[in-house]
Amino acid sequence: MRTYLVVVDESPEAETALRFAARRAAKTGGAVRILALIPPAEFVQWGGVQATMEDEALQRAEALVTSAAGTLSDESGIRPSITVRQGDAVAVVRKTLEEMEDVAALVLGAAATGNPGKLVSHFAGADAGKLPCPIMVIPGGLDGEAIDRLS
Repeated sequence: MRTYLVVVDESPEAETALRFAARRAAKTGGAVRILALIPPAEFVQWGGVQATMEDEALQRAEALVTSAAGTLSDESGIRPSITVRQGDAVAVVRKTLEEMEDVAALVLGAAATGNPGKLVSHFAGADAGKLPCPIMVIPGGLDGEAIDRLS
């Protein structure tokens, strides 16, 4: 089965990438895996404070992914699998791709203006030839109709 790995955050381009992946999966009989990233925890001198900060970051990521999964299920009928991981974004995505042999494509959304984003810059640049799957970069400026037409 084709699995489209989508990295989501709170950006509009992540929503665009998720919509594209869902439409593509629906048309090809594939699946969607949502990967939510939690930034690495900064060291805080007091362990209890650091644990609270990490817990809050995890709760925000889980809420974001749950919302995205619900929207995806409502719009396309696809029930995505969900992964939430903490660490450096590039390293976490690379490790996830190594662990998941069924990934048909890494789907990332590029910002509509300015810098396309850290993951797009890295994986479409320095690591483009080293990935175990194709990368699909979805322009953040596409509207829903354009995404549906292209997917």
